[in-house]
Amino acid sequence: MPLFERITLASLILLGSLASAAAAETVLPDAIAAPGETIVLSVHAEGAQVYDCKAGTDGKLTWVFREPIATLLADGKTVGRHYAGPSWEHSDGSAVIGKAAASVPGATANDIPWLKLDVTSRRGSGILSGVTTVQRINTRGGMLEGPCEKAGAYRSVPYFADYVFLRKG
Repeated sequence: MPLFERITLASLILLGSLASAAAAETVLPDAIAAPGETIVLSVHAEGAQVYDCKAGTDGKLTWVFREPIATLLADGKTVGRHYAGPSWEHSDGSAVIGKAAASVPGATANDIPWLKLDVTSRRGSGILSGVTTVQRINTRGGMLEGPCEKAGAYRSVPYFADYVFLRKG
């Protein structure tokens, strides 16, 4: 492997490790904390929040959240994906679907909120099989607001976040 590729690979692994360490050390607001639950897995996500242009209740066109599309990374390696549901699927075949239970604002107006999600469905027998709660923390980007020009149009806004998967006990 050429030196450049080794340096790039080492940098990606280091960044993934730092993201996981940052998630483990993050102080959470009470609203999204999960006291008494144990961390099963912490991953970093890189992807996009996808929005549709639709008419609001007032008849004006506005951007409405449609779905997330993200790659889940641990130690610089792809370990799964995040998509509509909201769903998280690990490379071992296990998956969970969640429902938002609590939310707190992101650090800036451009950051999607931090969330606590209750798991409503699961499949597979891998690492996510016993997960009961998912937290989305350390968000950057992903917000899209304001008017849009044409109904049916869509836009993707890049975002980063850490997802923490927990189980009771």
